[in-house]
Amino acid sequence: MTTMAQETAAPVTRGSEIRRHELAAFLRSRRERIAPEQVGLPRGTRRRTPGLRREEVAQLSAVGVTWYTWLEQSRDIQVSVQVLDALARTLMLDASERAHLFQLAGATDPTPAASCPSVTPALREVLRALEPIPACIQNSRYDIVAYNRTYALLLGDLDEVPPEDRNCMLLAYTNSDWRAAIVHREETLRLMAARLRASMAGHLGEPAWKMLLKRLEAESPEFRENWERYEVVGTRTKTKEFLNPYVGLLILEHTDLWLGPEAGARMVTYSPKNEETRERLEKLHDIAKGKLTP
Repeated sequence: MTTMAQETAAPVTRGSEIRRHELAAFLRSRRERIAPEQVGLPRGTRRRTPGLRREEVAQLSAVGVTWYTWLEQSRDIQVSVQVLDALARTLMLDASERAHLFQLAGATDPTPAASCPSVTPALREVLRALEPIPACIQNSRYDIVAYNRTYALLLGDLDEVPPEDRNCMLLAYTNSDWRAAIVHREETLRLMAARLRASMAGHLGEPAWKMLLKRLEAESPEFRENWERYEVVGTRTKTKEFLNPYVGLLILEHTDLWLGPEAGARMVTYSPKNEETRERLEKLHDIAKGKLTP
C-alpha cells in the first residue's frame, strides 16, 4: 500500500532526477563547444573529444575528475555554489547560461549579477543627480551594484566589465585598467585587503564571501601577500588620487554614505578636492554622455 508521504515524495524525486539529467547534458554541451586554445591548452594530434575533456574541465575548475565525471553521469551528488561558480568560469558561461546552471543544480547564485540588493528608483535618481561627481552603491562585500555615468569611466570603462566581476577588490587587484589608474597602488591595495578582512568578520562561512576570497587568492599573489598580513582597518573619509585615462589626474575625497543602520550597503561618492579636478570631472561627465570624444 502506497502512503501519502510516498506519493508526495515520488514527483519530487522524479523532478530531481530530470534536473540532474538536464544538468549533465548542459555541462557536456558547454564543455564540447570550448576549444582547448581558448583556455590556454594545446590541442595536440590525438584529441578525439570535441572541445575540452572532462579531466581538463575538472583541472581548470579545481575539482576532482571522478567527482566531475559523476556530475556528467547524472549521479545524485551535492554541488556547492563555489564549485558551480568555478564551472561557470571554466565553461565561459554568459549571464543566462550561468543562471540556468544554478537553477538546474537547485542552488542560489550568490554573485551580485544574480542577487543584486534592492536599488530603488529613488537611489538611482540620487546617483544621476550627483553628476558630475562619481558615485556608486556598494554592498559590504565591495560589489558595485549601481553607479552613475561618471563613475563608469572613473577607472576605465565599468560597462565593459561583466556584472559578476564588478567588485572593487577584484578589479583593483586583477583588472589592468583599474590598477593603472590607482596612483598610490601599493598602499591602497594593502589597505583594501585590511578593510575586506574587517568586513568579513561578520560574514565568515557565507558562500559569496568565500567565493570572493578564493578567487582573489587564486588570481593575485599580491592579494595573498597582503591578506597574510592580518591587518584590519575601518572605513573612513580619505583622499584618493586616480590617473584617469580620459582626463588625467583626479584628486578626490572619498565619502561613504551608509544606507542603513548596519555597516552594509552604502553610497560611495568622490568629491573634487580642487577646481582643476572639478573641471576634469565635468569633462569626464561629458565624455560619458557622449558629448565629447575621449
